[in-house]
Amino acid sequence: MQIPRLHPDTIEEVKHRADIVDVVSEYVVLRKQGKDFVGLCPFHDEKSPSFSVSPSKQMYYCFGCQAGGNAIKFVMDLGKRQFMEVVLDLAKRYQVPVKTLAPEQRQELQRQLSLREQLYEVLASTAQFYQHALRQSLGQQAMQYLQQHRQLKAETIQQFGLGYAPAGWETLHRYLVEDKHYPVQLVEKAGLIKPRKEGSGYYDVFRDRLMIPIRDLQGRVIAFGGRTLTEEQPKYLNSPETELFSKGKTLFALDEAKDGISKSDQAVVVEGYFDAIALHAAGINNAVASLGTALSIEQVRLLLRYSDSKQLVLNFDADKAGINAAERAIGEIATLAYKGEVQLKILNLPNGKDADEYLQNHPAEDYQKLLANAPLWLNWQIAEIIKDKDLKQATNFQQVTKEIVKLLQNIVNSDTLNYYISYCAEILSLGDTRLIPLRVENLLTQIAPANVQAPPSRFRKQESKTPKLSLVTTERSLLERAEALLLQIYLHCPEQRQVIIDELEERNLEFSLSHHRFLWQQSVEFALAEADLISNLQNRYLELGEDLTIVAHLFHLNEKNNKEILRTPQVVQATLACMEIVLRENRYRHFIELWEKIDPQSEPEKDKLYYDNAMAEKRRIQELDKQRQFSIAELF
Repeated sequence: MQIPRLHPDTIEEVKHRADIVDVVSEYVVLRKQGKDFVGLCPFHDEKSPSFSVSPSKQMYYCFGCQAGGNAIKFVMDLGKRQFMEVVLDLAKRYQVPVKTLAPEQRQELQRQLSLREQLYEVLASTAQFYQHALRQSLGQQAMQYLQQHRQLKAETIQQFGLGYAPAGWETLHRYLVEDKHYPVQLVEKAGLIKPRKEGSGYYDVFRDRLMIPIRDLQGRVIAFGGRTLTEEQPKYLNSPETELFSKGKTLFALDEAKDGISKSDQAVVVEGYFDAIALHAAGINNAVASLGTALSIEQVRLLLRYSDSKQLVLNFDADKAGINAAERAIGEIATLAYKGEVQLKILNLPNGKDADEYLQNHPAEDYQKLLANAPLWLNWQIAEIIKDKDLKQATNFQQVTKEIVKLLQNIVNSDTLNYYISYCAEILSLGDTRLIPLRVENLLTQIAPANVQAPPSRFRKQESKTPKLSLVTTERSLLERAEALLLQIYLHCPEQRQVIIDELEERNLEFSLSHHRFLWQQSVEFALAEADLISNLQNRYLELGEDLTIVAHLFHLNEKNNKEILRTPQVVQATLACMEIVLRENRYRHFIELWEKIDPQSEPEKDKLYYDNAMAEKRRIQELDKQRQFSIAELF
């Protein structure tokens, strides 16, 4: 059940009372510098301070790593906590009354918060019960399994709170309900007992199983995984979904791994609980385990909070089952990987072993070397495509080429695409370097309908008579900076906001980059003259759970930005020209594709129409290119 949404007044009051200097000073040593305060950034290692706190703006910003935001964002990022949780904590600290969107929801909010606290308590008691049972005679078999089969030391067993669920049908039920006097409905809501299908009463969900607590980021137990010690199926049994536990939003051992991920700038995802535990026991403390499902976007984004380079390594078995598991686990990550938003790597250990098995016979250093050499996901995919294929056989060559083209067509980033076209062309040339240019041309031709705009052969005959197309399609970084600058003008120059809106509507332009598009959509929802626009946008991002880091730099002006904004009218026109060029180039390619399909002998009118339209777009691109060139070196 969702906690009712907080009333904006509560968020604003928390912001008003939670002084940014007061909040940051608890974690960072600040010294006065003019109107602001400076200190060493808590989000990255540095020797000279680049972290600035502005009391007048109630914002912080690091000129080194571009971290920035308000007091709420600071506490969220530092503790890797959720928006609602931080606002409620700050409200309690600064004695802000909590209001929800509807007055009648307040009681429901308090009820749910109370329920969550009770669930944490009953699950903590259960974890202690299981840990105690492990050390009794009835848990002897489970303890032997951990020490002998898994080769775990006592400190590791203690660190992960491993335990044992006794074999009786009502052992835990009696302990929690009769001895500890927890309401039976509460124990059921915690996912620990179930009502009997026949007759009255309840039975324990976990019986005669080795118990592994699943914890949240604060280290609180929210669920359990239980491994059978017999032939009972399933081998692993997880708690059901509860108020506290959602399988698609949780990663095992992230509470133990978050600091390790930050320090190594890399997250390792393994299949099983004991793979993650074995890695931590070996000193490799940036590992987490999925919970038997494909990784969700929520889980990935949760991990990527801790890695600046957004590096994620999937370490699943190298056998067929492991490869299938890797492909299944990738799930929605593929979209992020194709866009370049995550550096996804795949590590397959030798001889089809999992991490736990490998570390029982190899030192941690060997695993670290394999980790360092793990291939990027696209390289791994390509290797899987060509594995066991004799490319000298025509049918194999055609099949492999077709699968490679399909893979390449999904790549969004142009630099990445160009790299992999060359990479695959080299593979398909079979060692004959003279064939590489031909293979590149063949791949370009096949990819063209979806991604690459290779000039059509029929068009090349007339190309010398017409102006050359601008190369802006290859200048994605220029477009990104242009869009960013236009957004900065909108945010920091209220008098230009209506001008920008009118120009975008008149030219039928949209922001090309998804994070810019989202920021624009949120910005225009506020009043044009909104004086506190940046602060309200930060609240919106935090409340929606969106990544603020990628646009945080737009909320701050450095010396260069200030100079650019002094020439606002010219800058607006230059940035709009960059954006319109992208639109026009898309139209140009569309008309060229239509023109290529026309037989000029049978449909001369359409042939001329499409060609003339393409040339009109081309001429407009040239005009726009001149507009943006007026002082491009100084601007961008």
